[in-house]
Amino acid sequence: MERSDSYIKLKGDKVIEQIPSLKDKAMRINFNENIYGTFAEIGAGQETVRHFFRAGGSSGTIAKAMSAYDKDFSDAIYGIEDDGRYVTEGRLKNMLSHEVELIEKRLSRDKHPNKLFFSYANTVSTIDFAKQFKGHGWVGIKYQVEADEDYNEITLHIRFKENDARLQQETLGVLGVNLIFGAFYKYNDPKKLLRYLYDHLDKDQLEIDTINFSGPRFANVDNRLMSLQLVKNGMTDAVMFGPDGQNILPASILYKKNILALRGSFRPVTQVNMDMYEKSLKMFLEESKVEKENALVVFEITLSNLRSEGEIDERDFMDRAELLCSLGQTVMISNFQEYYKVVEYFASYTKARMGLAMGVNNLIDIFDEKYYRHLSGGILEAFGKLFYRDLKVFLYPMEDETGEIINSQNLKVHPRMKELYKFFAYNGKVVDITDFDKGHLKIFSREVLKMISTGTPGWEELLPTGIAEIIKKHQLFGYDPNRVMQKV
Repeated sequence: MERSDSYIKLKGDKVIEQIPSLKDKAMRINFNENIYGTFAEIGAGQETVRHFFRAGGSSGTIAKAMSAYDKDFSDAIYGIEDDGRYVTEGRLKNMLSHEVELIEKRLSRDKHPNKLFFSYANTVSTIDFAKQFKGHGWVGIKYQVEADEDYNEITLHIRFKENDARLQQETLGVLGVNLIFGAFYKYNDPKKLLRYLYDHLDKDQLEIDTINFSGPRFANVDNRLMSLQLVKNGMTDAVMFGPDGQNILPASILYKKNILALRGSFRPVTQVNMDMYEKSLKMFLEESKVEKENALVVFEITLSNLRSEGEIDERDFMDRAELLCSLGQTVMISNFQEYYKVVEYFASYTKARMGLAMGVNNLIDIFDEKYYRHLSGGILEAFGKLFYRDLKVFLYPMEDETGEIINSQNLKVHPRMKELYKFFAYNGKVVDITDFDKGHLKIFSREVLKMISTGTPGWEELLPTGIAEIIKKHQLFGYDPNRVMQKV
């Protein structure tokens, strides 16, 4: 089956939906008498616009198609970026805005009162000749749904997975058609629009690791939730967003950084989480190979921690995200169940020293063989990937039922793992956090969550300053002011 053909999605014998061919999508755009705009493509040929030329009827849709390959010529049109680079979000946005302004300037609204103007653009770098860098790019569209309405914008970052430049160009063209079609005909359901970006494409051809929606038609879209969809749909393994709630490109923030990662459910974030963060960060910054100005802290939530009864609880996700953002943290949502995969992911962006902050129970889990049965080399392969890197684990202690403090010196792993544990623990890979607040050791997120949902008083002081107020204001995690009043 050619990927340009239409096809049908089946579930058993039941037809779920019919996916139109690329030609059908292009024709539907071309034969809409009101859709009119420009195509500006840099770095991989004019792969998107050619689908519209070939479909027929393009004269009523395409105002201009251009590809300003020469850097000086490109700078003369779109200006020089502050960082001097071309495959950036800033360049993409400048391209979109510049082309829309030209349409508005050159076409009279009096003469074309019903036209829906758009500008599609991409700036990409395909695989290099040495095949060391597979390439990446920014793709976007700025467009109107109503002629008298302000512009909407969808921008996304992609990573190519194919090892041939020609195939990457073709993949980019398919993505562009899907984006333009989705923007005009699926804008009322952004989650579906996101999935339709992979029509006639496979996940091993292309990764989408960042996407942002803006404009009047997406006023109620939370881009953090759209990030979650990328991971949930298998479009990428990890996404990140900053304290301002905006999605950020992982490569732009992780590149060459000293990364300290804290994994947790953060349901909700508690004083013990913040104590672990503060104490581990202090120790991390004291490392000789760590530069304070180059350090980045990442709070990571795995997809498995977002599941409720087998499904992703999006409301629950948003609750956690809101609290972490309010504390000024950078958040990563990942599909990595095992720690070594997290470290491998970070190592693809940096070779600088990294750190993992975790509790005793998490470290014991790392030494559980059941998590590595899918690896041909088993736990040894996983530990090679984990500790081969320039990595340290900062271990936060726990208190057992007898009141004994458990740390790296007295924790118990499976007897078969004892010597392996000693090898790493006694070679400086595992470092105990010693100046912890003992009063925080009895705080557990699951118990705090239960107190919030049942209206049990006293949970507020178990959380960082300001978090209880946010929970009450937005009624997060099942908080019910009436239930609290009844308790009182």
